[in-house]
Amino acid sequence: MTEPWLSPEWILHTQFLLNSFRLWLNRDLLERCGDPEREAAALFHAPFVVVSHGTQADPILNYGNAAALRLWEIEIPDLLQMPSRLTAEPMHRDERDRLLQRTTQNGYVDDYRGIRISRTGQRFLINQAIVWNVVDADHNKIGQAATFSEWEPLRDFV
Repeated sequence: MTEPWLSPEWILHTQFLLNSFRLWLNRDLLERCGDPEREAAALFHAPFVVVSHGTQADPILNYGNAAALRLWEIEIPDLLQMPSRLTAEPMHRDERDRLLQRTTQNGYVDDYRGIRISRTGQRFLINQAIVWNVVDADHNKIGQAATFSEWEPLRDFV
């Protein structure tokens, strides 16, 4: 899938991401133009990370923009099969679960900082992440999303 933002499913999901962000944070994640296809392309190519997962018991990632794909060192087909818990190391998953619970309760969290791990084992610290509940046009919760533009690689010390 070389241009995922052209698929109707990604265009619709992008609208849910952008509209939900506006709902919870009273501002836009990116400049809106009213053209869902252009907005889908803009979000996919944004210089910041955006990733989301569904509402399954063990949520599966269902969106990652180009920055997220690079950071997690993953291709779209693999991303769309990956449980989102695998974005954190086992010892950081309780902290991640608490973040997601706090997001569920409050609608969003805008002060998250935590360690994540790429598919190849590269660890990185994210700063000032915003996590929000994603809702559909009827305001049914369909998942959660996160965005951040600050991260730094972590090196293991020997």
